[in-house]
Amino acid sequence: MSGSVHLGVLFSATAQSSGEYAGQVKTGPMLSRRLNTFDATMIGLGSMIGAGVFAAFVPAAQAAGVSLIIGLAIAAVVAWCNAAASAQLAAVHPVAGGTYAYGRAQLGPWWGYFAGWSFLVGKTASCAAMALVFAAYVAPDGWDKPFAIAAVVGLTIVNLLGVKRTALATKLIVLFVVAVLVAVLIIAISSGSTSSHPVVIGGDTGLYGILQSAGVLFFAFAGYARVATLGEEVINPRRTIPRAIMIALALTAALYLALGIMMLSVLGADGLARSRAPIADVLDAAGWGAASGLVAITAGVASLGALLALMAGIGRTTFAMSRNSDVPRWLGAVHPRYAVPYRAELVLAATVIVVVLVADLRGAIAFSSFGVLLYYFVANISAFTQPAAQRRVPRFVNVLGATGCLVLIVTVPVAGVVAGVFILILGIPVRLLSNRQSHTLSDNGA
Repeated sequence: MSGSVHLGVLFSATAQSSGEYAGQVKTGPMLSRRLNTFDATMIGLGSMIGAGVFAAFVPAAQAAGVSLIIGLAIAAVVAWCNAAASAQLAAVHPVAGGTYAYGRAQLGPWWGYFAGWSFLVGKTASCAAMALVFAAYVAPDGWDKPFAIAAVVGLTIVNLLGVKRTALATKLIVLFVVAVLVAVLIIAISSGSTSSHPVVIGGDTGLYGILQSAGVLFFAFAGYARVATLGEEVINPRRTIPRAIMIALALTAALYLALGIMMLSVLGADGLARSRAPIADVLDAAGWGAASGLVAITAGVASLGALLALMAGIGRTTFAMSRNSDVPRWLGAVHPRYAVPYRAELVLAATVIVVVLVADLRGAIAFSSFGVLLYYFVANISAFTQPAAQRRVPRFVNVLGATGCLVLIVTVPVAGVVAGVFILILGIPVRLLSNRQSHTLSDNGA
């Protein structure tokens, strides 16, 4: 069987009221549980504290000025609602695939597929964006594409070596990035430069500008539930996944708030909106301009951390979808030694490289935001259907999260929405053909 590991799993299209999977038994490979709470939390942090922290605040300031702090609060609330839904669902459905699995169990196969396909295409664009951001910071002029491709290839190798190595690499990256960002905060405060522009929220910024900033900053948050896509590789998932999601989100929100206030205090809203490298400009204002080169290195490393966590999550969602023949089943093969969905990882790497070659950063981010917001919309609707015995938060939280996702979609550039709708429609024949192929193989005794 081409080196694949084939074990029986219980994975069905619908769920009973108890939350257990019921109905049709699906067969396919399974993954190994190797991640503890700390591992899972670090993967969540690595997915969020990536390139967004170095890039998202500038367009947010352009849209809302000082009121980007309000946008940050809105993004954080929507992220919290989405994370609460994901945590509640993960406690009942601790399997690979995240909202793909949850939507399939709670709402039905097409809802699950809608979420899974949105995740795959949106996060593939995110991978390309992270690779391009990495190259923008570290590559010599004219070498952006080769450096971005090299990053994708290198991190694919790390992922293929197993989830524990992915978790270790993510830990090291997160610790380095957080240490540098905290050091910048300390330098800015101790130098007195934070008194240059007192932060007074208000002014002439309209509601749409604030929502635009929220949409941009939501991209910097996206990734808080990445560990849910690794549900079959987490030890004691019913307890670990919800805790890891909420811890990672809380730490990231606190860090982003501190950084946002710091950048506004040092540079002012206009200065932040004009900045090409706001963290480096903060160091310059504090008299630490010689250390600005470290910011480029940190941004590059942060981009790699986000890319690594993204690729792991996409591979696991593809793996989960293949078991139900929502994508070709051969993508679900698990490596017999490293226990990773290696075919899914390799196909993902090839796809990301193609996107890197043909897309620009702005387009990739817009397309990603559209897909991710739809993904979490399904998560909130799925959580809304859970009975009282399974609930961790009131239903109005799910309503707020779903509404927030739809509102933020309005802020996505039109080109991103059009491309997203086209790819979503394209996913319909992909599922139908994959299901037909699976049924044909079954009828032939394959």
